Amino acid sequence: MTTDSTLIAGAGLMDRATKSHWPARMDLWQSATGLFLGLFMWGHMFFVASILISTDAMWMVTKMFEGYYIFGTSHPVLVSGVVALVIVFFVAHAFLAMRKFPANYRQYRAFIGHKNLFRHADTTLWWVQLVTGFLMFFLAPAHLYQMLMNPGAIGPYGSGERVFTAWWPLYLILLFCVELHGGIGLYRLSVKWGWFEGKDPDASRRRLSLLKWGLTVFFLVLGLLTLVAYYKIGWEIRDNPGVHYTPTWVQAGAPGGPQ
Repeated sequence: MTTDSTLIAGAGLMDRATKSHWPARMDLWQSATGLFLGLFMWGHMFFVASILISTDAMWMVTKMFEGYYIFGTSHPVLVSGVVALVIVFFVAHAFLAMRKFPANYRQYRAFIGHKNLFRHADTTLWWVQLVTGFLMFFLAPAHLYQMLMNPGAIGPYGSGERVFTAWWPLYLILLFCVELHGGIGLYRLSVKWGWFEGKDPDASRRRLSLLKWGLTVFFLVLGLLTLVAYYKIGWEIRDNPGVHYTPTWVQAGAPGGPQ
């Protein structure tokens, strides 16, 4: 009996017992990019929700990201730089996540059968992530491109006009996709990597699940209120398209700030 390795297509190929580390590395990178995007979106929601405090507060947040309080003048290109970084992470995360999608109808049917048979909550959450992630492939690029190419239009009036005239349906769908996808993703990262596990993993998972849903509801309500606020501003300035916002202290004759 020969001990040579099996011949394939006439070439002797040695079976090597070594295992590739790339799947683990890609899984780590997927987790890292997902963590960055999830935390960024929570921060982003708080920043855009400053409109609920006042139009002046939102205007000041905008100027902060434009670097006025550091350089003394506004540089909207800095916002484009942040958006470009987010796009890189978004594309990388999507690429890494796609390898776990069902690749054909047979795999899709196998997963659906597994999900329906076991009725496990975390499996269902993964399915929600897949669906929302697929939708974001089409919705998020439009928003990111707008912010990348026209950062100077971000502000109380500019954002309000954009929401009122055409963008509110996209933002409404994107709000639910982002908050569901991001909240579930951060929860699954915590479970996967054992964060906050404690002495009783089952009890910790239940607490994390309650926290996840609490945060999801909070950010959805905050996002809806914010969207309504921008829509209201857009409606109020509907007869003055392209008008620039002037802070109340400038209107009152106080020393000017960033323009």
